Amino acid sequence: FMRWRDRFLFCAEAIYKAQAETGEIKGHYLNATAGTCEEMIKRAVFARELGAPIVMHDYLTGGFTANTSLAHYCRDNGLLLHIHRAMHAVIDRQKNHGIHFRVLAKALR
Repeated sequence: FMRWRDRFLFCAEAIYKAQAETGEIKGHYLNATAGTCEEMIKRAVFARELGAPIVMHDYLTGGFTANTSLAHYCRDNGLLLHIHRAMHAVIDRQKNHGIHFRVLAKALR
């Protein structure tokens, strides 16, 4: 499994190379999800230093409070935040139990 810092560097290099070759804007959603809020913010800071305009967060895996912390950092530092729905099918695709995704999305807002 690729370490996050190596992955971020690899993606940034590939993005800049593709942009130089094509003259088109390219991008990638760097996944900032981590085991702690502090680690997640560290990843978002590094992504921003690389010039990434957007980071991604697996909000069900990371948690609502962690998402709020990351959202505040992104808002204050000019980063876009993409919310990924990893693990959502376990919760919202069950016929006999679960939470509809619209409810999860509303709670996230």
